[in-house]
Parts: sequence; C-alpha cells; structure tokens
Amino acid sequence: MASNAAAPFWRAAGMTYISYSNICASLVRGCLKEPHKTEALTREKVHFSLTQWKSGKPEKPSIISDTPE
Repeated sequence: MASNAAAPFWRAAGMTYISYSNICASLVRGCLKEPHKTEALTREKVHFSLTQWKSGKPEKPSIISDTPE
C-alpha cells in the first residue's frame, strides 16, 4: 500500500501532473541553445478538433490551435 506521507510535491502544491509536466517542458525548451530551441518551440504547438453534439448528432467540428505564449 502507498503511504500518503510521501505525496509528490506537485500534488502538495495543488497541481496536476500534466500541469507540472508542461511547466517543466517549457523550462527545458527555454534553456536550449539554437538551433535546437527553434525546433523544440515548433513542436510545442498543439492542434485539435472539438465537436459539439446536439440532439444526438454531431455539429461541424471546430479546429483549435493551442499555442503557448
């Protein structure tokens, strides 16, 4: 059984693992030297599709681009 006494620090700070991981990845990308920094920043962009459902039928999906600042 796992002990609650040794909770990860990101959990103790009220973060999820995904948010902690994103912060760490962003810091690592910021520390890279060129040309690796530019390559890593282009891979950072995320695109996904969101489809709303109404009355049991899908509407036209909308493409969303999540580009960090």
